[in-house]
Amino acid sequence: MAEMIETRPATGADRDAWAGLFRGYMVFYGCAVSETALDTTWGWIINPDGPMDCLLAVRDGQVIGFAQYRAVPETLTGSWFGQLDDLYVTPEARSHGVAQALMQRLGETARDRGWFKLAWITAEDNATARRLYDQIGNASNWVVYEKPIEG
Repeated sequence: MAEMIETRPATGADRDAWAGLFRGYMVFYGCAVSETALDTTWGWIINPDGPMDCLLAVRDGQVIGFAQYRAVPETLTGSWFGQLDDLYVTPEARSHGVAQALMQRLGETARDRGWFKLAWITAEDNATARRLYDQIGNASNWVVYEKPIEG
């Protein structure tokens, strides 16, 4: 029988467990681990009026994954959608339904909030994530551009 995975919103008491996972997420994407980024992102998550929310996956009392997301207005429809910014599962918990549980809970959250869709991006070479995402949604035909702003 599969182990039970609880998905729930992050609370103030989760900061240390979340930070350990977020550091792993930064390393996975080749980013320098930044305490400033950790503090800022946690502040966004934990502030009830902040721009971001976070779901945690918990198994046997241990936080093993997170999904960080936010509401985004869409001008063409005059409606809101959910943007998944970050999804991470500890290496030892991968391939055990954790990411699927987080995405299912996020879908329920989207429905509860009246969002008309969920959107997310991943690295083109992240084949593992893309296999999961291909089962859940449809790849967009939009191309993402970035322009660094200096100064």
